[in-house]
Amino acid sequence: MTFNTLSVVGLGYIGLPTAAIFASRQKTVIGVDINERAVETINRGEIHIVEPGLAGVVKTAVADGYLRATTQPEAADAFLIAVPTPFQDDHQPDLRYVQAAALAIAPVLQPGNLVVLESTSPVGTTEQLAAWLAAARPDLRFPQQAGDEADVAIAYCPERVLPGQVMDELVKNDRVIGGMTPGCSARASALYNLFLEGECVETNARTAELCKLTENSFRDVNIAFANELSLICADQQINVWELIALANRHPRVNILQPGPGVGGHCIAVDPWFIVAQNPQQARLIRTAREVNDAKPHWVLEQVKASVAESLTRSNKRASELTVACFGLAFKPNIDDLRESPAMQVTQLIADWHAGTTLVVEPNVTRLPDALASTATLVSLQQALAQADVLVMLVDHREFRAVSPAAVTQSWIVDTKGVWR
Repeated sequence: MTFNTLSVVGLGYIGLPTAAIFASRQKTVIGVDINERAVETINRGEIHIVEPGLAGVVKTAVADGYLRATTQPEAADAFLIAVPTPFQDDHQPDLRYVQAAALAIAPVLQPGNLVVLESTSPVGTTEQLAAWLAAARPDLRFPQQAGDEADVAIAYCPERVLPGQVMDELVKNDRVIGGMTPGCSARASALYNLFLEGECVETNARTAELCKLTENSFRDVNIAFANELSLICADQQINVWELIALANRHPRVNILQPGPGVGGHCIAVDPWFIVAQNPQQARLIRTAREVNDAKPHWVLEQVKASVAESLTRSNKRASELTVACFGLAFKPNIDDLRESPAMQVTQLIADWHAGTTLVVEPNVTRLPDALASTATLVSLQQALAQADVLVMLVDHREFRAVSPAAVTQSWIVDTKGVWR
């Protein structure tokens, strides 16, 4: 069966670029999202997120009639689910958005349809998705009931793209395709090959689910090593960036760079899915998460020490001292604040500091509600001119462009080594 009409459920940082790429191949794409503002924005040919290269593709796709957005699913040949999969307070996976998406598309499913889950998920989620659909549509046969003879094919295909490079990597990166049956994998591969220049590597759904979690857990463990080194170096009064540069001259050593923690919708979340399902075996993965989750609080202690020293030397009162935090996003040059350690550090500082807390984030136009009452969004120039203590949290290109010689403050907490 050919794919003429596609439905992408969830129009966020992955769903909207995916919808736009399919639409750019002259496929009719119906985007679905519960956010009415996002739907209205897209239908104007505009975007509600920041991603290089996305705006032009969406504008053209909407103008040419290949992309439109709605709040309710409609009939299509294939459905791609790209909704959030956060964790709960006890680090247990929260699949309510996947379940809601399944129940939303169930009424419009037809024989011959393909359903692909793209959301990063614990092992077994694709099977759970199939069970939810089967319960909602007992008139249809699903892979767990009829194998490759099912009316609806189901597969798992996680994204593996870097924010800021999504439009390029969606097309060029290999995709892991995990079907509930070999036939499901083949159907999903045919769908992605409509635009993919990379390779579709077929496996089963459970392996594909764990593959995505493994990729991000590997990165988390390596970042935790760098972050732990930064704590050791601070205690030993050693420059951690010089240390890492020296160690990386070994032909088989490649240590990553430390920072204020780990953020984003993947690396800061996905390892917990493995820990939740295998708590006894995932000891290293759990420890890495704990190391990275603790780093923002360590940064706060460095800021407190800098403020105390500044107060001693300047004879100011705490209420007269200004702290400026540079960056809120979870990585450089994007506007994504999800699970951002920079956001967490800034919130901790603003809640603790008796004086003014300034925030510089060139990729947003307003502060999140959680910070709006305790901090002030200012320009880079204002922060450098007004602040007594500088806290570098995200190495945006605008910050790296500032010469260290132009930074005259005596008290700097630089978690990224930008102004070292």
